[in-house]
Amino acid sequence: MLHLVFQSPVEIAILERIDAGDDVVFLENAVLRVLQQGNLNNALTELLKSTRLYVVSDDMAVRGILPDELVKGLEVIDYAGLVTLTVNNPVIQSWF
Repeated sequence: MLHLVFQSPVEIAILERIDAGDDVVFLENAVLRVLQQGNLNNALTELLKSTRLYVVSDDMAVRGILPDELVKGLEVIDYAGLVTLTVNNPVIQSWF
């Protein structure tokens, strides 16, 4: 399953609904919540043990976020990468 997280702040309840093997993309203002200095650092680090987490590069750029500011292990993708994830995951859940 692909989870598209737009919600800011990101609720911990959303992260609890993500299963091992799912893909998760943080978009728009949700990218502000995946910083190393953020309060979700520990939860995201734990989730990375079983799940791939992504951040859209354009959303980072608009908000002035550099890749080294993200929680370690998050992958930066462009819109082509987002399209690939949507094609590879027949089930998509959007969180607003």
